[in-house]
Amino acid sequence: MLAQRRYELIMQTLRAEGPVSVTVLGTRLGVSQATIRRDLAWLEEQGLLTRVRGGAAASPSLEPSFAAVATEAHRAKDAIARRAAGMVEDGDVLLLDIGTTVHRLAVHLRGRKVTVMTANMAVYEELLPDPDIELILLGGVVRRNYKSLVGFLTEDAVRQLRAGKLFMGTSGVRADGAVVDTTVVEVPVRRAMIAAADQVILLADAEKFPGTGFASVCGPDALDVVVTDADEGTEALGALRENGVKVVLV
Repeated sequence: MLAQRRYELIMQTLRAEGPVSVTVLGTRLGVSQATIRRDLAWLEEQGLLTRVRGGAAASPSLEPSFAAVATEAHRAKDAIARRAAGMVEDGDVLLLDIGTTVHRLAVHLRGRKVTVMTANMAVYEELLPDPDIELILLGGVVRRNYKSLVGFLTEDAVRQLRAGKLFMGTSGVRADGAVVDTTVVEVPVRRAMIAAADQVILLADAEKFPGTGFASVCGPDALDVVVTDADEGTEALGALRENGVKVVLV
């Protein structure tokens, strides 16, 4: 395998999974640990990763920050969030996923008498001053760059809960209606949230069709509602409807 190809595969793995050991990288790429160490040393010189004990982690600056992502399609995201807020009734118990569109939903929930459970630190910061909202912040490992909490502590916390509605974001929706993500560490938490909710509502702007991502979160059968500004002719919308998902066009 050419060195350039190894570099690409190493960076893909680190971005998707977080810190990874030299042993794991060597096994996946089919090369010696000595080769992996030389590759990591070169990538570190380029400022692409940080060496950690026994392995490496991608430089945090490589992942778009929450603030940067929030500026993308912000008008569409706000319109979707406003429509989704109209689906919330006083007294509802809500799970709010990570992501910038879900954060915009939180903005439109201020002043409502609801319970919000979340691993989204931006949502927590938004709703903290609001005395009308019962706010529950889930524990976990902090992903500072994206203002989220992840890991087994977050998953375990979600498993103790039950919500009437989950509002979920995504990196992409494939033509067959499958929901995917670019960050593997977020997937287990999302799956736990889906299992903990009576109704799953996906918030996805047009750019998420197909968007990006390779890690499977769920199939269309796990969704109840999708709120989007995607064009009516988008192939994935047909697949979603065929699976019984209600599509709300904004």
